[in-house]
Amino acid sequence: MEQPPGWTWQDRAEGSIPRGSALDPSVDPVDGVRAYPTAYLPDRLLLIGSGDRRRRAVDSDLEFIAQAAESFGWQISVGPADATAQIVAGRAARDAAQGAPRELAPGVPGLLRVLLTTPDVAGRGESPAPPDSWRVLQRARRISQSSMPRAGLEHVLSVDPVGLNPFTQTNPFTQTNPFTQTNPLRGAGPVGTDDYLQPGRGARQPVAWIGAAPIRGAEPKRGRRPVVAVLDTGCGEHPWLPHDIVTRGVELDGAPIGLTGHDDPEIYPDLYGQLDGEIDAVAGHGTFIAGLIRQTAPDADILAIRVAGSLGVVDESVFLRALADVIELKRRNVRDPKAGRPIDVISLSLGYYHETPVDGQFSLTLYGLLRSARELGIVVVCSAGNDAIDRPSFPASLWAWDGADNGILPDDLAPLVSVGALNPSGRSVALFSNVGPWVRVYAPGTLVVSTTPPFTGGAQAGTRSDFDDLPRETVDPDDYRGGFSVWSGTSFAAPFVAGRIAAALGPELAKGGTPTRKALRRAVDEVLAGLPNPVR
Repeated sequence: MEQPPGWTWQDRAEGSIPRGSALDPSVDPVDGVRAYPTAYLPDRLLLIGSGDRRRRAVDSDLEFIAQAAESFGWQISVGPADATAQIVAGRAARDAAQGAPRELAPGVPGLLRVLLTTPDVAGRGESPAPPDSWRVLQRARRISQSSMPRAGLEHVLSVDPVGLNPFTQTNPFTQTNPFTQTNPLRGAGPVGTDDYLQPGRGARQPVAWIGAAPIRGAEPKRGRRPVVAVLDTGCGEHPWLPHDIVTRGVELDGAPIGLTGHDDPEIYPDLYGQLDGEIDAVAGHGTFIAGLIRQTAPDADILAIRVAGSLGVVDESVFLRALADVIELKRRNVRDPKAGRPIDVISLSLGYYHETPVDGQFSLTLYGLLRSARELGIVVVCSAGNDAIDRPSFPASLWAWDGADNGILPDDLAPLVSVGALNPSGRSVALFSNVGPWVRVYAPGTLVVSTTPPFTGGAQAGTRSDFDDLPRETVDPDDYRGGFSVWSGTSFAAPFVAGRIAAALGPELAKGGTPTRKALRRAVDEVLAGLPNPVR
């Protein structure tokens, strides 16, 4: 299969290394801190780090972290989370002040990244071993006798259709054996959530689209079209998604937002894992989402921003930086309609589970960014996750739901909408969908049809029997050159809702108006009220 320019076996092998570690809550327990499993990067911590008022607290936290790391025999260095150069942190107070990053958004502190390293020669403390940021954070909490809410792990987020769960799997690529099933599924097959993983039952598979493309109206004479920003795997080429509808390579001040490397899962479908020709887990994910928005809001423009690779994992700092840059585009546009970019809806089909999700024990950086977006009039739509659990996920649960234990209070800003998935009947929730009071609404997300790049993998049709120069065969399970597929996941329920909201805002935007917060909430309520209502 086609590979990026200069791609080598080293790239394939390095990309397949598990990203992150699974947190064991039983390690280094601290009184008053009840932890739960998550996926995180073990060699780093994130620390809220900008603003003069916070400098003294940041300096104190850094000293506690340095003491904790030294007790294990590890060293730390600190610098802005979005900078490549690091600042050695032996002089924590002064260096932290010099290296403090700019605010992610007005009122949202910037981030410092604290890197943990093992010295070449063992020194005082425990025998050096691979760093573990969770152990350092817990020991720093014990030393400081506080929960240290300004400091936290750098989590691994996941773009996850059904079957990829960073809560239990730090590396989504788990299949070491090539495709071995040449015979189509016979009989009843699996039951439960695994049912959705089988071709013909819910997993991604090719499908033929019969009918016309969504009809796009003429350019508004006075106003503009609604705009949906999608932070995902980017967007591939497709006839439904030309460049006058989808903007790829979005920039801020001449610098690209998000990832820009050659390992683009919307261009190259099989980058990582074995040489089995099996298409990577989330290759084409962003294109599929863009197609859903195209169907639900034909008049909308789409900003496609890549934050994830082919395995569907996202470093938290990469996501926060990209999200902050998108919000800055909107902020500049609010000040000057000729600057920045108008953005009306942000669609997020990704998330993670925080190890300490209750009030006062997690960083509010992500919440602060989402609040900034909503203050600017952006509706935020988040997928709930596909793990068939009721544990709140971030960012979907970062709102004031009934019975919320996150400390977030109700507000009158543009809404945050968390979305679970419905089965095709619209009368039942998909078994894989996360549920709970933090899931605000459910929308079609199972066996939905949308666009896909013209990928083809290594799996062959089950049977081939040519006749009279005609190629005859059963369906090739990974030949997507027809441009369409069916797929399942709350990843696809969220853009369904995002598109519907964009379409509802379209008429006022086309007239040159700017929806008030009250109008935004009313439009969202009308869209949600029009969704299928599963029978209770």
